[in-house]
Amino acid sequence: MPKILYSPASPFAAKARMVATHVGYAFTPVLMKTDETPVELIAANPLGKIPALVTDEGRGVFDSKVITQFLNRVSGGKAFPRNPDKRLEAEMLESLADGIGDCAIACVYERRQRPEEKQYQPWIDKQWSKVSRGLDHLEANAPKLPARIHAGHIALAACLAYLTLRFPDWSKGRPKLKRWLAKFSVKFPELAALLPK
Repeated sequence: MPKILYSPASPFAAKARMVATHVGYAFTPVLMKTDETPVELIAANPLGKIPALVTDEGRGVFDSKVITQFLNRVSGGKAFPRNPDKRLEAEMLESLADGIGDCAIACVYERRQRPEEKQYQPWIDKQWSKVSRGLDHLEANAPKLPARIHAGHIALAACLAYLTLRFPDWSKGRPKLKRWLAKFSVKFPELAALLPK
């Protein structure tokens, strides 16, 4: 059976597992401790980053955007809309959610990986300003949450759950996004169970 190598807090690994679940792609989740540079992870992705999907044939597929496109192909188009305009919207939502996640993770790593006296606050502030702009854009243009969701919706849910985990104050002044995540969790409990934690 295919595997998805993941870490429970990662929004990107959550997205990959959620999209796989959403499209009905059977897989075995394999927990990775990336700090230990696991051999299985390096074999699947030479960068040693999660998520990585390992096919039945042993082929490693990475990173999360490539995984969502792979899952869309093998599922016959269940991860993204077929209409070109709607697909572009879905891909841009995925990209925006992933970009917010990248910037938030950069803030976390700056604080976690460097001694306090070497942390560069202007860098943290710059990354957080990108997070804020992305969230404000989404608050002003909150996507609908239809019965038939796509990878963009899933990426946004993973991103917001990650922010809730690491930056609980993110939702102040953003009630639409806070309600959106709560509604997602109620409507799609099987996916919400895979959100970052």
